Amino acid sequence: MGKIIAVTNQKGGVGKTTTAVNVSAGIAKLGKKCLLVDVDPQGNATSGVGVDKRTVKSSSYSIMIQGVKAEDVIVHTEFENLDIIPSSIELAAADIELVDIEKRESRLKNALTLVKADYDYIFIDCPPSLGLITTNALCAADTILVPIQPEYYALEGLSQLMNSVRIVKRRYNSYLDIEGVLLTMYDGRLNLTQQVVQEVKKFFPRKVFSAVIPRGVRLSEAPSFGMPIMYFDKSCKGSASYMELAQEIINNNK
Repeated sequence: MGKIIAVTNQKGGVGKTTTAVNVSAGIAKLGKKCLLVDVDPQGNATSGVGVDKRTVKSSSYSIMIQGVKAEDVIVHTEFENLDIIPSSIELAAADIELVDIEKRESRLKNALTLVKADYDYIFIDCPPSLGLITTNALCAADTILVPIQPEYYALEGLSQLMNSVRIVKRRYNSYLDIEGVLLTMYDGRLNLTQQVVQEVKKFFPRKVFSAVIPRGVRLSEAPSFGMPIMYFDKSCKGSASYMELAQEIINNNK
């Protein structure tokens, strides 16, 4: 039975999609079967694994709004052990459309339950907001992975996110837990970085990943080629860091 991990942070620009794409591709490269679920209307995770979001016939929108089965939406990527449920621009209106649907918060969960046994890990790339799409992801997930850029405002956004997690736990998904907090765009030479890291570790004792993701030009370039970093440039620091994270998650889940 697969584990569902939602990659979420309502703050934009923290490396959320980069993490969703590269950790799922990294774990898949280590021999585990992975499904990446793109529920961000921007669809960057979809194009990040080489799938053209303009040509997909059905998407995560089809699942949540139209009730299409997950197995009918899954696309096999060219990367080993990695499949995707793509996003589409129609998702932009899904938060509004979901309002009138019965049991609207569990549409994604019900769909993924039917394919969960086919995968070792399912990663959900959430939109940078705390609306009904993200609520669906949190209801479906076993755990959340939170990417954080070590900067002044990072902790402010964290408390909002944790408040949402508490609400979802109380109302819909009492088993929801934290997989871990990932430090992205990391520069250990800065004093501010060290201060924020200490605060994050206080906020989440024993939940901060050992692997950290540095800033890197190659990491920024890889999505425009539709490739996870370990396929685009396996010798760069970003690739090594995401492979380290992938191994850490596998070890933590033994």
